Amino acid sequence: MAPPSQCHVDTGNGVHHNGGDAVPVETETTVPPPPPQGSRQLDPEEFRRQGHQVVDFIADYYARMGDYPVHPGVTPGFLRRQLPAEAPPRPEPGAFAAALRDVRDLILPGMTHWQSPRHFAHFPASSSTVGALGEALAAGINAVPFTWAASPAATELEMVVVDWLGRALHLPEGLLFRGGGGGTLLGTSCEAVLCALVAARERKLAEIGATRIGDLVVYCSDQTHFAFLKAARIAGIRRDRCRELATRRDDMFALSPTELRAAMRADADAGLVPLFLCATIGTTQTTAVDPVRELCAVAAAHGAWVHVDAAYAGSALVCPEFRHLVRGGEAVDSFSMNAHKWLLANNDCCALWARAPSLLTAALGAEQDSYILRDAAAEGHDVVDYKDWSVTLTRRFRALKLWLVLRCYGVEGLRDHIRAHVRMAASFEAMVRADARFEVVAPRRFALVCFRLRSPEKLGGEKAANELNRRLLEEVNGACSGPYMSSAKVGGVYMLRCAIGSTLTEERHVRDAWKVVQDRAASLLRKINGDNLQRARLSSPHLSSALLSELDPSLINLL
Repeated sequence: MAPPSQCHVDTGNGVHHNGGDAVPVETETTVPPPPPQGSRQLDPEEFRRQGHQVVDFIADYYARMGDYPVHPGVTPGFLRRQLPAEAPPRPEPGAFAAALRDVRDLILPGMTHWQSPRHFAHFPASSSTVGALGEALAAGINAVPFTWAASPAATELEMVVVDWLGRALHLPEGLLFRGGGGGTLLGTSCEAVLCALVAARERKLAEIGATRIGDLVVYCSDQTHFAFLKAARIAGIRRDRCRELATRRDDMFALSPTELRAAMRADADAGLVPLFLCATIGTTQTTAVDPVRELCAVAAAHGAWVHVDAAYAGSALVCPEFRHLVRGGEAVDSFSMNAHKWLLANNDCCALWARAPSLLTAALGAEQDSYILRDAAAEGHDVVDYKDWSVTLTRRFRALKLWLVLRCYGVEGLRDHIRAHVRMAASFEAMVRADARFEVVAPRRFALVCFRLRSPEKLGGEKAANELNRRLLEEVNGACSGPYMSSAKVGGVYMLRCAIGSTLTEERHVRDAWKVVQDRAASLLRKINGDNLQRARLSSPHLSSALLSELDPSLINLL
């Protein structure tokens, strides 16, 4: 879509139009008119008109979500080839409406639709009307609450809302402002882990000396999200000082306190310094839950910081039946979860709590504040300046969105939301278990089901089973109507992941997804048996009883 080749300025409304015979064409010597009084970029009536268009557009998108394949069948470069190489020098006529049409016709067809009720591949990026409108409200106000003085109400609302959320999640009082700790809202768990790790590093180096940074060791399991190792590299931890401890299927892939104790003791005996443990409630691959209380006891013997990453499953703690998963949490140094994953807050809303916020501010605070950041009203008061709690100075008014979600849905409403997905996942799990061709690979704790197609014994070995399930996932995701699922490989076992969490998902979508899996599995098994039969016919005009025994008996008649 190339910019207009001819345009003129309509001085009555400032809108650029395509050139025509009755209008003068702007030339290189034309002097642009002065801008109109009052910027149109924040014109209230223009905003009202365009805002209605956007709300209608999004509402139509949700209403027609089923018209889109969950995952697009596009190739790299597809969109770049359809858009001009340069931005237009002047706005085209009706630029906003034209841009929305391009979103509809060019961009949406190439998107993975995370809000689709048939999106089961990843943990949810949950949406709600209140969350989306809260995001719009925060964007419209567009405050920058990096200090209390920069936006007092934004800072204090954030303090209120993280305590609200912490109590709703049954977190220990010591992590909340009311209990001497405190929290903040960041963009992602990646930021939260990095902030906690930097605070731990600075505390430890103050004890042992900055020159020993190369001796610091961090710990996690082989199921911990890779964001932790990335944060460790950013924080200056040597790669050979990052310990990924192996987990076992017998332990449901949870981090073993015995393994951690041995690793920390070995490092300490070697003259190294155990620094940081990242425990997880709800790992990415299988939603394993590390034993927080026991791990804290091991780490305490070495003065190591314990951070709990509950990015996905932290939302489930809003339900009392999951509260036991955070037992021992009173001993952790920090805790983070993504309210945007499963708690209806829309993207970019990670909560981080710390038992000693002063350690965060000591590590991340500016060493010398500028005079322009000070305010007389704050003098003599112990105010929170959130710029000192994270890596960034400029920050968004995230609290407004989360506050609206908590107010408009209430804690019970959020529990209903979580429980509905857990029930649907339990239903999917039951359907898998009822089909003898399949097995559930890892215990279901929340709303993720890890399963696979059992390999016919005659195919031979785990490698063949993994290849069979890899092909099954391709077949399932190749279905034009969905569903869209993902895979994991844990303990050498390749499995399919069905993660239920889209706000729009209903029981019928789960049943339909299972039917697609069953149909594609049957087709795949028929093909495998057909290939075996064809090889036999080529080698012998008569089928031997030995070969027939290698075929699925239920499929022989079909061949």
